[in-house]
Formats: sequence, C-alpha cells, structure tokens
Amino acid sequence: MSHSAGQVLLTLSEITLIDGLTSALAVEECRRNLDQKLPDARKTFDVLLQRTLSVVPAPSESEVYRMADRADWKDVPHLVTAVQQQCRFLVTYNTADYTPGHPAVTILRPGDFLRSVRDHLRRM
Repeated sequence: MSHSAGQVLLTLSEITLIDGLTSALAVEECRRNLDQKLPDARKTFDVLLQRTLSVVPAPSESEVYRMADRADWKDVPHLVTAVQQQCRFLVTYNTADYTPGHPAVTILRPGDFLRSVRDHLRRM
C-alpha cells in the first residue's frame, strides 16, 4: 500500500514537487469517517495531513449553490474549493461524480494524474 497512487501523491506534495491542498470540509469528512470506522488511524491521518497538504477554508453555502449543477451535490463543495483555489486538477477516485465539472479544473483519478506528472517531468 505504501506505493499506491494516493500515497505517491502525498509524498510528491510532502517534498513540494506538487502543491497538495484540501478543504477543511474534506478534512472534517475524513476525520468523521475515521472516527466511525478506524479510530486508531486518526492520529496517523493528522500527522500525514500536517506533513503533506495545505488545508483551505470550506466554501460558503452560497458559493456551493452557485455551482450546484456541476457535480453530484455531495461533491460540489470540493469542486468549488478547486475552482476558488485555482487548482488545475482535482484528484479523486469518484470522477463520475464531477459531471459536467468546471472548465478550469480537470478531474483525474490518482493514477491518471501521476501519469500526467510523469509525462510532464519527461518533457523537462
């Protein structure tokens, strides 16, 4: 598991090869799920979060409503955060939930994003 695409992305962010960020809302969701399903993992999550990702504020309710038709309702806040933070990519395993998405943000699965990073590095 230490070489999963998600782990590699976190490592790339930790060494500042990419700028990884997430919203306070996503962090809250992760912590809630961990507390319910894997409470012993919470401390590891918090350390990993601190080392690898910048946490930005969750979007306001009005900002979410403005983009309500761009993704599944539960995922709209994540898309809004990506747009607000001028992210070129939103990396998720739930790519189908981001239809039609937003023209400024490319939605990719972790492995696909890593392939694009590799291709970019190869051209340097």
